[in-house]
Amino acid sequence: MANVLKTLQAGDITKKALAILHNKLVFIRTINREYDDRFGKVGAMNGGTLQIRNPNQFTVRTGAVMDTQDVTETTQALVVATLKGIDVNFTSEELTLSLDDFGDRVLTPMMARLAADIESDAIAGMTKQVYNLVGTPGTTPATLLTALNARVKLSKGLCPSDGERYLLYDSQAMASTVDALKGLFQSASEIDKQYKQGYVGMAAGLKWQESEMISSVTNGTRDDTTPVCDTTEGQGITSGTATIAITAEDASVTIKNGEVFTVAGVFAVNPETKTAYSHLQQFVATADATASGAGAVTVSVSPTPITSGARQTVSIPSAGTGKAVVHVAAGGSGAASTGYPQYLAYYRDALTIVTADLFQ
Repeated sequence: MANVLKTLQAGDITKKALAILHNKLVFIRTINREYDDRFGKVGAMNGGTLQIRNPNQFTVRTGAVMDTQDVTETTQALVVATLKGIDVNFTSEELTLSLDDFGDRVLTPMMARLAADIESDAIAGMTKQVYNLVGTPGTTPATLLTALNARVKLSKGLCPSDGERYLLYDSQAMASTVDALKGLFQSASEIDKQYKQGYVGMAAGLKWQESEMISSVTNGTRDDTTPVCDTTEGQGITSGTATIAITAEDASVTIKNGEVFTVAGVFAVNPETKTAYSHLQQFVATADATASGAGAVTVSVSPTPITSGARQTVSIPSAGTGKAVVHVAAGGSGAASTGYPQYLAYYRDALTIVTADLFQ
């Protein structure tokens, strides 16, 4: 009579692999992770694109006379465009191992490698969409002030303060900050983490995380001494259009995806009251751009400059009074043709990664 051996089943392997993968993730565990069951169903394919509904915004009337407004919902397209995997062959001997043995010998190193790749792609892609910067490019954070300034940016953007604010550093930034904070008073549990584990747990209203997948953004060849923007409506900036036209650059210079810059006289606003803040609005280039021979370049940006209404994002009190200076280095991404690591302070629901079933 032939022997009948119990072998590992695909479901056993998948469940174990997912558990290991989840434990290996750092950054992704702290952001919004949506699951969409519309994928992988016969007759229900959506082409790999999800429509994410933006929050509704409204204006407030003053007085007793009703002033109705239309509710116009907008969406953003989130494309599920990346497939990743690690493929191996299993021998009959490996399939007779216990699940724990198989996990230790095969699944753990596989999932560690896959987790690193997923996190690296997610951090790199999301970093290039962030338009708020604090600190000095190229300077490793070494004081609590950098974290506090990041917290200010989150608060100015009306980020909820419900314990889901995070700060992502690499080991060098974490070490420098821990050393700087060693003489300060903190709760016993946080001091324990600093001295025994080498990182800050909770400080400045942020949950601190450490990852070696921190992304760098390499700046273009642009010049920061000559570019200007005509702030007249419909010229350099058109309300509701996600581009900014810049002139007086050097011919053929580049502005790279992920670079941050400001325009003189273009101020950030409170997202709810629309009252102008005292600081300039920062914009991030969402695609590479190259100046023409005449030094003109149109840059796709986020946020979209909107000068009035419920979705207003900027205030331009002196619009049209002259050519406003564009600052790409000062107050932005730093020196031209240079790459700088970009640490992240963020709220959980500001960033999202979507996973989906590919097969039924």
